[in-house]
This record gives sequence, structure tokens and C-alpha cells, in this order.
Amino acid sequence: MDADIARLYSEQRIDGLKPSFVMELLRLHSHGPMTIAELAESVQRTHSALSQKVAAMRKAGWVETVVGDDARTRKVTLTDRARGVIGRLAAEWRATEAAVAELEEEIPYPLSRVVTDIEQALARRSFHDRIAGKLAEDPAWE
Repeated sequence: MDADIARLYSEQRIDGLKPSFVMELLRLHSHGPMTIAELAESVQRTHSALSQKVAAMRKAGWVETVVGDDARTRKVTLTDRARGVIGRLAAEWRATEAAVAELEEEIPYPLSRVVTDIEQALARRSFHDRIAGKLAEDPAWE
């Protein structure tokens, strides 16, 4: 699905944009500049994960960091480049949500439920432990 979204960006000549950046870009557009901690909380990610993502978005030219209100903090803000395509990104987000809803009507098991069920299964036994258990049974791993 991400590859197809990326293809749409490419067709629109929105170069260097990863689908995984869009939620944060839309959030910054709707809420204005935010610290990494504020942005992380707003998208329900860890500070560490968002710090890495912001670095990648900054390198790709979608965001920049500016001095915060008290000069001790830094805020993440959209670049002119991001502001120039944000309307199209919002349109893509709406279209993607509609396409996912359409897809869920065609299958007997909602995609959102799949994520929840996988999270619950991994809480019972981690993916690491599952792989390690299989490897323990494989003589080639020894």
C-alpha cells in the first residue's frame, strides 16, 4: 500500500516524500510548530522514534527546526516546500482513508482489527521469542 501511495507522489512530482511522513506533516499544518515531544504525543509515537523521523524529514526538506518560545526549545515547522503540497497531501490522506474503508468492505476482517489482534498476540509472546523458538528447532542455526 505504501508503495502505491509513493507511486502517486511520484506521478505528481512530489519527490522525496515518504508516505510515513504525511501524518506528521498534516499534524504540523493543522497545529502549527511543535516540539518533537509534542509531535510525538500527538501521533502516539515515542520521542526517540519521532526524533529520527524528524531528522529524516528535515534532510528531505519537508521540515525545519526553529527556536521555540523560550529560546531553550526547538520547534519543528513545515518548510515552504511542504506548505506548497500540503493541500495535495490532505487530499491523498482523505482518498487513502476512503480506499481503506472500501477495501475493508470487500474483506471479512477489518485491517484495523488485524493490527489490534497482532499487538495482543505479540504481547502474549514477542516476535523475538517466536523466532528464537523456531531457530532453536533448526540445526542450521547452531
